[in-house]
Amino acid sequence: MCLIDSRAPRALLLAICLAALPGLADAGWKVGDALPELGGFQLDGQLPDPLRGRVLLVDFWASWCAPCKASFPVMEALHRQYGGRGLVVLAVNVDEKNAALESFLRKSPVTFAVVRDAAHKLVAAADVATMPTSFLVDRMGRVRFLHSGFRGAATRKAYEQEIELLLKESAGAPQP
Repeated sequence: MCLIDSRAPRALLLAICLAALPGLADAGWKVGDALPELGGFQLDGQLPDPLRGRVLLVDFWASWCAPCKASFPVMEALHRQYGGRGLVVLAVNVDEKNAALESFLRKSPVTFAVVRDAAHKLVAAADVATMPTSFLVDRMGRVRFLHSGFRGAATRKAYEQEIELLLKESAGAPQP
């Protein structure tokens, strides 16, 4: 697990601290919550279209986070394995400088969507305090699973089981 540390951008640290204060922000995304419309968060990069009706893995990460680096090959494998069945992987980078994101992607290229939350609005709304943190969202746009940190094979196995479950559900199916 990679807790936010002193190498994190000051703006990100401030956003996380403000999100933790009662009355100043929501308590973040929880299982059962509707995913907000991502287009309103001023993200740098192209969001996949459409998101609604698909299973979505939203992963918050930073180039300075070692577990994030380890998770990228797993997310790429999940994207390749399940993308044709309706999974969309969206990696949300929180680096302060775009150059850090670009350098990371040159060393670890991926075929899934990557956007940058330069203003740290989305990471604050989600109340992310650990890198990486990921949310699995069902076809109806509801957060169904939350993962803080990345624990190698154990996290991959959990992702696979949860993705399989969500892919089997139809967009109008009732959720447990």
